[in-house]
Amino acid sequence: MAQEWLTTSQAAEISGLHPEYIRELLREGKITGRRFGAVWQVERRSLERFVKARIGERRGRPKIAY
Repeated sequence: MAQEWLTTSQAAEISGLHPEYIRELLREGKITGRRFGAVWQVERRSLERFVKARIGERRGRPKIAY
């Protein structure tokens, strides 16, 4: 199966994340991407895995009892 590449704007629209945060994730290697000069492309599956894991973390947080 061929990889699908997205612009940071497309990735932001799909994920609901800010484009600058997408670029930060790319720089930190938390999602897969490639860079052409100043322009990043995001590998769609990598973004989907990140977002799914992030949602799981939110749902799985234990509630703090006071």
